Amino acid sequence: MTHPSFFDPKPLSLGEIAAATGAKLLNPKASERTIKTAGPVEAAPRDSISFIDNPKYISHLESTGATAVFCQEKYADRVPDNVETLVHEQPYKAYAAALTMLYPTAARPQPATGERGISEHAYIAKSATLESDVIVEAGAVIGEGVSLGRGSHILAGAVIGTNVQIGRNTTVGVNASVLHAFVGNNVILHPGVRIGQDGFGFAMGPGGHRKVPQIGRVIIQDHVEIGANSTVDRGSNRDTVIGEGTKIDNLVQIGHNVVIGRHCVIVGLAGVSGSATLGDYVVVAGQAGIVGHIKIGDGAQVGGGSGVHSNIKPGAKVMGYPSVPFRDWVKSTMIIKSLVAQSKKGEEDQS
Repeated sequence: MTHPSFFDPKPLSLGEIAAATGAKLLNPKASERTIKTAGPVEAAPRDSISFIDNPKYISHLESTGATAVFCQEKYADRVPDNVETLVHEQPYKAYAAALTMLYPTAARPQPATGERGISEHAYIAKSATLESDVIVEAGAVIGEGVSLGRGSHILAGAVIGTNVQIGRNTTVGVNASVLHAFVGNNVILHPGVRIGQDGFGFAMGPGGHRKVPQIGRVIIQDHVEIGANSTVDRGSNRDTVIGEGTKIDNLVQIGHNVVIGRHCVIVGLAGVSGSATLGDYVVVAGQAGIVGHIKIGDGAQVGGGSGVHSNIKPGAKVMGYPSVPFRDWVKSTMIIKSLVAQSKKGEEDQS
């Protein structure tokens, strides 16, 4: 194996890491120690940094190979003397920041060739406008009237449709397509993402279903990330909107006219049907389905595999199919479990 890792680390001192993350290095004399990599506390290699955020992993501190760990102050006295301690209120976030510093190319899809500029094997329409430091890889297509902001990367095989506007420092992954959309700054669209295709709109009735032209757009605000092979349909007669800072996992379907607020999290295999509205900081867990034309309030949480058929109040937690308040779901599950146990006992008594 000539190259055991796909990412080359940028070694840093503990002092640099502490300063950048806002962590307190309990042993200032260790500030010059070099960190070359990172890893989980139970399997951290030499010269690495790790973290403790879950008490289940505390027992691994005694045998960890890490040079240093992030942890909350309440766990600092559990860290062995041979491991340096970086105290932070949010160890995992601090670890993420350190990881970004150590592996700056791992945070977003990178050009396959490592080359800068415009590939001679890409197609760029004459009316397209590209700011400085834009990368367009081989096989990519940039349509008429497209605008690409400074520092954006359009990777191999991606298609940017007519009049699409993309902001600065945005990455469009391999074989992704962006049509009928305005995309903000610092957005990441992973490989195979589909943005702006027409939504599932038909006037249904006897004799067949007539296709309804979808004339809306997709608006993707700043700092949004959309995972591989997820789809966002353009609006029918309004816009589909993905709010600032929202993170969407792989294989998620967002229907036409959906409005998603700021800093939401939507996990893999979830689906949001047309014209649904999600407030800010909503969490939709994996495989959940949300019907169209309903509203989910700010900070609400939808459990995995749930089916949401009605409005959800801000801050509510729901679970199940159809979804009910989380506590009700727990109670009903326990009741069913008890009834099943009683039924089995009855069958055993009769045998």
